[in-house]
Amino acid sequence: MKLEVHTWPATYGEQAQPRMGFFTDTSICIGCKACEVACKEWNHVPMQLQGFTGNSYDNSVDLGADRWRHVAFVEQRLPADATDGGSLVQIAERGAAIDAGVQTYQEGDGVRWLMASDVCKHCTDAACLEVCPTGSLFRTEFGTVVVQEDVCNGCGYCVPACPFGVLDKREDDGRVWKCTLCYDRLRDDQEPACAQACPTNSIQFGELDELRERADRRLARLRDAGQDQARLYLADEDNGIHGAGAFFLLLDEPEVYGLPPDPVDTVRDLGSIWAAAGAAALALGAGLAAAVLGGRG
Repeated sequence: MKLEVHTWPATYGEQAQPRMGFFTDTSICIGCKACEVACKEWNHVPMQLQGFTGNSYDNSVDLGADRWRHVAFVEQRLPADATDGGSLVQIAERGAAIDAGVQTYQEGDGVRWLMASDVCKHCTDAACLEVCPTGSLFRTEFGTVVVQEDVCNGCGYCVPACPFGVLDKREDDGRVWKCTLCYDRLRDDQEPACAQACPTNSIQFGELDELRERADRRLARLRDAGQDQARLYLADEDNGIHGAGAFFLLLDEPEVYGLPPDPVDTVRDLGSIWAAAGAAALALGAGLAAAVLGGRG
């Protein structure tokens, strides 16, 4: 079943295109950061030098106005009971590494390497779009979410609204910048720069429905191969943002990669909150009026 997203496809009529997106298979990410470089080069994203944090080999840290793609490096130390079926989140907290891990290209010498290229999720229920007062944020004919920098007034409402912390202001001009899913390339029938540059096909671009089917098949193969912790993240509608245009195959819990386990559209409940506040105000007013009138009697 195709998703019906606010302002897409209905408002585009015959110009509406299939919803496009990313499927990022982290199990084959090698951490080369080619996607980060390609994104910066194509979109003229300014240089941002952050250096090493001391916690990881990752030297780009996180997403922001000057980094629209970020490859996270997660280094897990595996104790001896890592193959006993426990959660790697719990196991990694228990003790020191052993000399031999589960031998794959990502795992060995007691250390498990998890790498994942993160990006704007282009949410189905996009809080950033819903709170934007100028219309700078809009839903494209491809179902993606884009910022129009020439319309953005720098109010910043979208920054705290995003449940993933993706949106960010650029210090020199005060406007918000983020991944556009290479909207200019999509209109010319080209794939985004990051996906084109990825040497292992970890970042896969295409029609969202087809990507989800591909992801289901890949997940089944990994589970059959013994990767019990493998899971899809944001691939379906059963979450607080009703799915996303960029979803991931993870080898561990979302928190391990710095992702929220249960993201929620931050303005989803505003209607009921305001209704409850209004009802409370009316009840308070009625109580005060009764007290005043009763006192006069």
